[in-house]
Amino acid sequence: MERYIAVDNVCAWPNLTLLNDGTLTATIYNRPVHGRWHGDVEVWASTDHGILWQKRGTAAPGEPPGNRMNVAAGCAVNGDLLVIASGWTPVMEPGTIDPDFACRRREVIDARVCRSADGGHTWARTDTVDVPDKTDRWFIPFGDITPGPSGLAVPFYSCPPDGTRNTAWMLRSTDDGQTWGGGSVIAADDFNETDILHLGAGAWLAACRTKQDGHVQLFASSDDGYTWQDRGPVTLAGQHPPHLTHLEDAQVLLTYGIRNAGLYGVGTRISTDGGKSWSPPRIIVQFEGATDGGYPSSLQMGDGTIVTAYYANKVAAHGRYHMGVVRWNVSD
Repeated sequence: MERYIAVDNVCAWPNLTLLNDGTLTATIYNRPVHGRWHGDVEVWASTDHGILWQKRGTAAPGEPPGNRMNVAAGCAVNGDLLVIASGWTPVMEPGTIDPDFACRRREVIDARVCRSADGGHTWARTDTVDVPDKTDRWFIPFGDITPGPSGLAVPFYSCPPDGTRNTAWMLRSTDDGQTWGGGSVIAADDFNETDILHLGAGAWLAACRTKQDGHVQLFASSDDGYTWQDRGPVTLAGQHPPHLTHLEDAQVLLTYGIRNAGLYGVGTRISTDGGKSWSPPRIIVQFEGATDGGYPSSLQMGDGTIVTAYYANKVAAHGRYHMGVVRWNVSD
């Protein structure tokens, strides 16, 4: 395994996307705090399978007094890079320290669709997300933008004004990511940050973080995401959020953050039967001394190497917030 401090001084919450030319991009929040500062959604790129990274551009600039930080990302069918970004308002200016800042009093900024035809250098932006439940207080993008049999799909999660529940949704685009709507519920009441994976034809998997104790629950659909069946938990409490990706030989990789007492890091499990059963958990990286971290995103390169990006506020050899990368193989 190889570990890198890929982008320093950012909280990140990275989302990896592989472009058609082989470039690996990471969509990140660009401030070294847990969302309390004004900041932007940036795209960084690697052309050497995750070793070195350079900033490409700003997908979603923050708009004071708010920021942009909550993202879903992926490729359109035509190869354009897509980022759907929301954020919070009000937030503080960068560098501000206020222990009494009330995160819970913030409101969510409506999601913005950002599109780049040149690999993340320049961007066009539109507000073209038609949320399915306009009574909810929050409607937040998260996870991967994924092609399916009826067009593109993306997960969101919502929260009502009283904050009593979270609902995981799948939204769709039938015009290659220009406009979004047509939501269907994946799981209601206790489910927020969700990632989805298309298995072929009308089959999908969805891995959802639970609000109550922070474990990951798996759901499956055989009708293109319109109805979902509960497959049960795939992590323990405090192990979230999830990311799903395809590996060689029809394997499915689940990566997830671990935030348990005495153990912060990234865990993995592998399924060889489309999510029906899973290998025992494996830890691929630990955050030595961290009090914040996780949110992994993984992709497998053409040579079989898996690149997993994550964030942490501290590791043994580095004392700041950063986007870290671990490059590894199933056989390691």
